[in-house]
Amino acid sequence: MKTTNWLKMSDGEEVFVSTWSEEGISPKAILQLSHGMGEHIGRYDAFAQFLVGKGIIVVGNDHRGHGETGSKSGQLGFFAAERGFERTVEDLKEINTSIQQQYPNTPILIMGHSMGSFLVRRFLQRFQTGVDAVILSGTGGNPGFMGKIAKTIAKSQIRKHGQTSESHLMNKLIFGRYNKNIPQLKTSSDWLTRDHQEVQKYIEDKYCGFIPTTSFFYDLMDGLESIHKNEEVGKINKHLSFFIFSGDQDPVGNYTKGVVEVIEQYKNSGINNIEHKFYKEGRHEMLNELNRKEVYHDISTWIEKQLKTQ
Repeated sequence: MKTTNWLKMSDGEEVFVSTWSEEGISPKAILQLSHGMGEHIGRYDAFAQFLVGKGIIVVGNDHRGHGETGSKSGQLGFFAAERGFERTVEDLKEINTSIQQQYPNTPILIMGHSMGSFLVRRFLQRFQTGVDAVILSGTGGNPGFMGKIAKTIAKSQIRKHGQTSESHLMNKLIFGRYNKNIPQLKTSSDWLTRDHQEVQKYIEDKYCGFIPTTSFFYDLMDGLESIHKNEEVGKINKHLSFFIFSGDQDPVGNYTKGVVEVIEQYKNSGINNIEHKFYKEGRHEMLNELNRKEVYHDISTWIEKQLKTQ
């Protein structure tokens, strides 16, 4: 059963929250879900229903500038006038607090996909309590010097066009080469998954694939800079367990290289309980891939293992 509600944040903005649960059943755990860029939480319905069948309640929101939240605020692809990335991370914390109040003494896991994984990684740096285990899907490594250049370009775009104008230039800079390794390319979104039906659903979804604003890209680059600083990684709770996965053909993770960098950085900071899996031939959205049942199973098996050690 899926229910939705609007949750007012501490700055007055309202965020759209979806909850998947089953009436009358005491949950084993809660999974807080953080979706990716240019999509919305509704796309996770099949995955959430699967977890509900395993006794896990799923709670996820449409981030600022995305889905129903973005629609209500009047603009897709715009986080906030100030501190956009950090404010979106704070939304995750406020939703997490709401979950704790609603389900006291129940283990909470947090999962982020793509941009959502960046938000989760920042959440873990800023807030040392609230979650018991972490799942990262389709994450990426440090863009380094190229990230600094992108941030500078985004800043100049803001000065030239304003905060809320769509940035086709930044969109091309970031996504322009994502299809370079795709054989028999059919659409510009083929890098997401080998499942053509899922790609088509994405293309036809009014809340997917929009062009984000200049300030969104600046905020994203700013966030990426923060999450890769060693001193910030050092703030993450060392006792947390991680399951990090991606497709080995995912350009966001630089075809696993970026993901390996993240794992190594985490291990070097003293986080030792990390499992990872790279799915052969898998692209960016493993939850929507041809072998998604395998991925679902791997996630639920890992969650069960964490719950036994709680």
